[in-house]
Amino acid sequence: MKLVIAFFRLIRWPNLLFIAITQALYYYAIVQPLHGKGIVDLFDHRLLPLLCIASLLIAAAGYIINDYFDLNIDQVNKPGRLIIDKIIKRRWAMAFHLLMSLVAVLIGIYIDIRSGSWWVGLSNLACALLLFGYSVTLKKKLLIGNVLISALTAWVIVVMFFCIYTKSFQCKDCDLQLINAYINRFIRITFLYVAFAFIISLIREVIKDMEDVEGDAKYGCRTMPIAWGIPATKVFIAVWIIVLIGILGTVQFYVLQFGWWWSAVYCVVLIVAPLLWVLFKLYKAQVPKDYRLLSAVVKLVMFTGIMSMLFFKIYS
Repeated sequence: MKLVIAFFRLIRWPNLLFIAITQALYYYAIVQPLHGKGIVDLFDHRLLPLLCIASLLIAAAGYIINDYFDLNIDQVNKPGRLIIDKIIKRRWAMAFHLLMSLVAVLIGIYIDIRSGSWWVGLSNLACALLLFGYSVTLKKKLLIGNVLISALTAWVIVVMFFCIYTKSFQCKDCDLQLINAYINRFIRITFLYVAFAFIISLIREVIKDMEDVEGDAKYGCRTMPIAWGIPATKVFIAVWIIVLIGILGTVQFYVLQFGWWWSAVYCVVLIVAPLLWVLFKLYKAQVPKDYRLLSAVVKLVMFTGIMSMLFFKIYS
């Protein structure tokens, strides 16, 4: 039982659950409303659970390989939370990583064969290789690792969008202008959440770098807090928080014209207000415990932000 618990901790099961919720909500709240308008896409939706499983396997494999190569750094930053070499042997960790990555790629190839696509298997392979490269060297580079992880976080939504959008849409007895309006709305909503996922993930990744600065510096990493210093890193985070709040405020101004009052209240209370709190506390943060709390609040904002997709289902 101890080994099973350690394995689920290693693959960050709450994060995997969050990925599954994100993709399920995207389909339920963003894609399905199109069907309610009589618009259908040609992608076989029975393949979507397999697409989700592949995403989960790639993410889990990424967490494993990251801990595998971060063993020395984690002995400094997180000595009480070590799993590899302490509970799970290194060779088993590597075996789990390779097996999960391989299965994810094979699932992607199967989806390609069934759907007539060509890119899902390749994209799964690319994601697995990028996560491996991140763990080996890219995470030690200034900003590159942060941008990569943020992009892969956003990819969770993008991969589903591409599967559905690239197979084209059909609608019997529909007005072509109306179809185009709904599809354009679908694209705008999708990339709104893609942008949100990217920016909020980037903010959290840089905050985590400030939390881990001691171990990262000891083993030669050039993360932003080490290369630029803590004050400049705080300014970088603050700018992105302000940008995100500005985007959210603009979106709420737009949706209020349609009477989406509950959506606006939700956004202000559960997304914007916590971000403002992070912005205020960021200035005073000094020790790893402070940054850990900020990271936890940003993660909560990621969750409440994704859950806001439900309003597009409610108001569709």
